[in-house]
Amino acid sequence: MNINIKAIHFDATEKLEEFINKKVEKLAKTVGEDETVEVQLKVVKPQTAMNKEVSISFNYLGKKIYAEKTADTFEDAVLQTVDSLKVQIEKIKARNK
Repeated sequence: MNINIKAIHFDATEKLEEFINKKVEKLAKTVGEDETVEVQLKVVKPQTAMNKEVSISFNYLGKKIYAEKTADTFEDAVLQTVDSLKVQIEKIKARNK
């Protein structure tokens, strides 16, 4: 699985990138190793609460999967986004059975 992390208007720390890679890699078991996952990090309004936005998108069984969440920290937003993606994947699996 290829993971492309884009930090908009700031530089993501190595620790944050490692966290994102670890959490998104869990989707690799379901999605497949040859997919490319786009992760976008953005600070919406500096100096306010709930200003870290994370969006993740990729293709799964010919469908575009996308989720976007906003939280106080990038770590929380990543966790929420990955959980949302898991729900979408399960729905697609159920429809394809």
